Amino acid sequence: MESNSLVLSVVSILNMVVLGVLIYIFGRMYAKTRAQLPLGMIVVAGMLFLHNVIAAFAYFSMDQIFSYDIFPYMLGVGIAELAGLLIFLKITLD
Repeated sequence: MESNSLVLSVVSILNMVVLGVLIYIFGRMYAKTRAQLPLGMIVVAGMLFLHNVIAAFAYFSMDQIFSYDIFPYMLGVGIAELAGLLIFLKITLD
């Protein structure tokens, strides 16, 4: 595997870990309160999780046709998503 694809895959996997934690927290919150907001957050986090699963799989499987010129932009998007998710996790835990 090319190192660029590996870096992008690692960022996607880190995003999936954070999203998994958020889904777990919102699931516990929904079980306690039966409020609609945590249920909506589970759906949103689930869609983002699915996006990252597909992205990580694509980076692994399509390494040969991957355009290396777009790598910095894709990495920037992945890191920005990770930063946003970490901030969201911190706010959720407070």
